Formats: sequence, C-alpha cells, structure tokens
Amino acid sequence: MTSMVVAIGLAAALFAWTLGTAEARVTAVEITTSEPFAAGASFGAAGSYLRLVGKAKGELDPRLPVNRGIVNLDKVPVNARGMVEYETDLFILRPADPAKGNGKILYEVNNRGRKLVPAFLLDAPDAANEMKSAADAGNGFALKLGYTLVWSGWDPDAPRANGGLAMSVPVATDGGRPVTQRIRDQLVSGTRAPQVDVFRLSYEAASLDQTQATLTLRRKDSYPESVIPISGWAFADARSIRLLPAGTKPEPGTLYELRYEAKNPKVTGIGFAATRDVVSYLKHAEPRSNPAGGPVKAALAIGISQSGRYLRDHIGQGFNKDENGQRVFDGVLAHISGVGRVFHNAAFAQAFRTNTQHEDHAYPENEFPFSSARTIDPVTHRSASLLRGDGSDPLLIEVNTSTEYWQKGASLLHTDPLGRRDLMLPATARVFMIAGTQHGGRAGLTTQPGPCVNPRNPHSSGPVLRALLVALDRWAGEGIEPPASRVPSLTAGTLVQSDRTGFPAIPGAVAVRETNRVAPLADWVGPKWDGVHAYRTLVPKVDATGNEVAGIRLPDIVAPIATYTGWNQYKSPFPDGEICDRDGSYLPLPRTRTEREAKADPRPSLEELYGSHETYVARVSEAAAALVSDRLLLPEDAQSFVAAARAKNPLRP
Repeated sequence: MTSMVVAIGLAAALFAWTLGTAEARVTAVEITTSEPFAAGASFGAAGSYLRLVGKAKGELDPRLPVNRGIVNLDKVPVNARGMVEYETDLFILRPADPAKGNGKILYEVNNRGRKLVPAFLLDAPDAANEMKSAADAGNGFALKLGYTLVWSGWDPDAPRANGGLAMSVPVATDGGRPVTQRIRDQLVSGTRAPQVDVFRLSYEAASLDQTQATLTLRRKDSYPESVIPISGWAFADARSIRLLPAGTKPEPGTLYELRYEAKNPKVTGIGFAATRDVVSYLKHAEPRSNPAGGPVKAALAIGISQSGRYLRDHIGQGFNKDENGQRVFDGVLAHISGVGRVFHNAAFAQAFRTNTQHEDHAYPENEFPFSSARTIDPVTHRSASLLRGDGSDPLLIEVNTSTEYWQKGASLLHTDPLGRRDLMLPATARVFMIAGTQHGGRAGLTTQPGPCVNPRNPHSSGPVLRALLVALDRWAGEGIEPPASRVPSLTAGTLVQSDRTGFPAIPGAVAVRETNRVAPLADWVGPKWDGVHAYRTLVPKVDATGNEVAGIRLPDIVAPIATYTGWNQYKSPFPDGEICDRDGSYLPLPRTRTEREAKADPRPSLEELYGSHETYVARVSEAAAALVSDRLLLPEDAQSFVAAARAKNPLRP
C-alpha cells in the first residue's frame, strides 16, 4: 500500500489554464490507498486493476458565471484568492497498465454514498461498497472492457460508513450569523428502511422550544393532517425527535411531518461543481500525474435512480460545461430516474427525497422541462428542453422500467406535458423502457413480498444496461448511432391511461389503477397542489398474459412464465391501497389449462402457450436473437437466457 499526493501549484494552474484544461479548480489529489484490486485478478485483455482511494480538494470562483447558480455560494468564507474551498472523496479502479485499458472513464454518480454499478451492471448484488474482492466486480463486464471506473462524493450528507462517498462543503451564514428557515421534514418508519424509535431530522433545529414547531400525522398523503399535541412528542436533541409517552413507536408507513425553524444549511450545490471539476481534471490532467492513468479519450457517466436524477439535473443546470467551457461528460446513461431531478442545489436541500405516490410526494423533484425535446409548459407557457443547446450537452440515453411510468412520470420524457402527442426527440437523445421490470430490478432478487401484497418482481434490467452502455460508448467514441428509442407510444396505441391498460383480473392478485400525480409545486414547506393544472402521465398497455406489449421486451417477457409488473400495493400494517414504494409484482401463469379453469384465471396457461419445453426454448431463443440483432442485448447475455430456458422446464411441476 502506498500514499501519494498530486498537488497543483499556482504556476502549474496558470499553465494548465493556458492549455485550456480544468486543472486549475482541482488544487490537490491525495491518494491514501493504492493497491492491486482483487488480489491482482486479471480481467480479460485489460489485465489486472489498481484500487485507488483518496480525496480531491478543489476551489470555486463565486464570481464566474458558471458558478453563480450555486445557491448560497455567496454566503460562505473564501480563501486569500477569493475562492470557496471544498474536499470530496475519490475512488478509482483502473487498469494497472493504462495501455491495456480503453482510455475511457466510466463515472458512476454514487447513490446516497453507495456504488450501484456492481449490482445493476455487473450482476454482483452482494458486492461490498469498499470493492476489494473479485466477487465485488461480479461478471467483470466494465473491467473487461478496460474502463477506468471513477466515483466521487457529491452529497455532504451521504453516510461514509462502509466505504460511503461524501464530501465536505462550507455552511452558509448571514454576515456571520446562522442562516435559518422554517422547513418541513416528512418522517416515515419502515417503508424504505427498518422501523425506527427516534426520527432523525434533516437539519439542526434552531430552537428546542416545542411551541415553535408543529408535528402532524396522516395515514396517507391524500388524508388531512392531524396535529400531535406537544405532550405527544419531544425533541430528543437538536437533530431528532421521539414520540411520547416513552416507548411509543411510530406507526409503520404513517406520514409524520415536522415543521420547524432549521439552521446551518450546507452549500450542497457545490456537489454539482465538484463532480464537474473532478471529472474535467481527470480528463485533462497530465498523464504522469493523473490518477486515472491518462490520457483520457472520453468520459461516460452512469446514474441509477437518485443518481440518474442527479445527472438530469447536472445537465439541466449547466454543470456539464467546466469553467473553461469544455464539455465534461461526453455521454450519459441515466437509469430509472423518470422525469425527476434532485432536491440538491437549494437552501436546506434534502437530496435523499424521492417522490412517490405515498411519501416524499410534495418535495421538489418533477420540474419542467421534462424531456430532451423542446416542449411548452401548459402552466407557465414557457418553451424549454432538458438539453441546453449551448455545446455542453452530452449524448443522452435514458432508460426506465415500468415502475417509472407509474411512479416517476416517465411518459413525459416522450410525450408533451399533457400526454396528447408523441415527441420527436433530438438526434442526440434516446429513451428506452424495459418492459416488465421494477425500479430496483437487478440480478439476485427474489419474489418475497416484503411489505407488499403481491410477490415482488425479480426481473433484471442488467442485460439491457450492458447493451446500452456499449451502444453509448460507440456513439460517443466512433459516431455509431445507438438503436432507436423503444418506448410505448400514443401513435401505436401502447401508451394509455392507467385505468385502460387491459390488465387481466388475476385471482388473488391486487392491481394498481392510478399513477403518482405529477403537478407543479410552488411551496414545499406548506405544499398546496394546483387543483387546475397537472401534467398527464400515461402507462404501458399489456397483453393477455398481463405483460407489457411495448419497450424492450427481454426473453422473459416475450416468452413469459409469469406476469411481471412495475407496481405493487402495500399490505398491513402499512397503508393498504397505496402503491408499494417502487416495487413490482410477480404473478405466475397457471401451468395447465385445468389449473387455469379451476382458478378462473383469464390468462393463458403455460401448457397452452408452449405445449412443450422445446417450443418454450425456441421462443426464448428467437426473442434473444432478435434483441441481439437490434443491439439491445449482448450475445453473451443472449446465451445466458437460452441456457436458463434449457435448464428448467416451466411446464413441469
């Protein structure tokens, strides 16, 4: 293990500026761990990898136009050069011999400090966040292609435990006095994390005087709030509250909301600039001093869920152009982000929020413009696109599952805001839907229902992500256009209202009929929805088996053994009737006609669909071959689908 510091002095900074690079804004890179990854294991032609862990230090000029959009940047201390300083965690996996790599950076925006690429792209669901062993690299896909994988912190509140990535940014002050603001914290127990006894607040309370705060509860977002009297709760400290009397536990899934005066907001928007400048530095630094191993031909970004929303915001807010006017990411793959952004570049931001039908519903996330195509907002009548058209835009591939159509407004990526017509996307953008897949679809999932009524959907999005990453790489590097967008559409009649999907009445299964509402939100502290204006979201139509008829239909959907959905519902003790977060459903098809008739199941049986194991394998093989031909599935993944079909006969008990 070694330690090294790469420092950029003033003379070097000036020289770098003259060359038109972004080195001036990353002032030092400190690598505290440099060691062979996975004990020196070899990954195809790329050979062995190095694991580098450290920090990057940077500074921002608050006077530059590219930085003026960072909220509260003018309310923090500056150094002797008038710069705002920050420090961010840095993690790099790169070929030990850079000459064996592909010369490209694959930068993953971390999700709440976590690396999700191992689970979603590399099929390593049990990978440790520290990434030290060969098992943490799963199938080794991105490493075998020779990428330099990079992660850095962007959220100062992300947990650093177990290898989590975060950053340090200054706190805003008002002339040296604390900045305060009345905010709203929605507090929920047991839906997205284990149940709790004490609720932790997003920010420090300016006062522990309970008369200056209000705590309410309601079972569902659509219900009126009930005020909990002061005798029913107390501050445990300035960052947490508990219910009274002692030992009272929050009701699972119930929405508690505390409105209180908060203080000391961090300037979280610096995270956007830190990502911009770290990646720009790695692209343009001298190879001898570049921890990425340089020279770097291109930088691709991938973001999953919150991280995909972060990348949409990174583009929309103009952070894909560095301080020298150079493009940062050449290509972006945003996965399962719907039309969302992140509540990050704001005073008292709460980047961890994710808007769903049940919770976090009234927080800033779904903000016009939604699509990469230019549209007109029916509320403000403003014409705009997610892309800026100023030379900074990356090539953009957006991928969503069925869930994002029900929970995250994904149809607005390719229809006008009122859902009346299909859009023609710009030549630099593509949109895809992975049919029959839930938000967190990846390798290793089970059908255990958890807090949901129906068994959960185990279908993986990994094979599609791998094929589309290859397509994005060739698009950015060789100018070879990727496959055309593949989504449900109004023109084809495959994009419909949520109560007109044609979903069969499956005995014993609970079906969802309404989507999460996407509407303008002016005030997140005291939210009041506009009763007149709303955006119209639509969902995919299904066939007789209950599976979606459009989008990228992997072999499991073309030759199904079950109905796979992107929605589910909560069960007791959680609020029944509510969409079960971002989970899908798995509803096996009846095996025989006799079983189907006995259960009054309207779906065709496996016996009627296939007749024999050989026919089933042939259907899977045909579906896989068609996707390979369309460049939506890699040959090795196609072989895996066919091998799995041959290994198990679904027609047998």
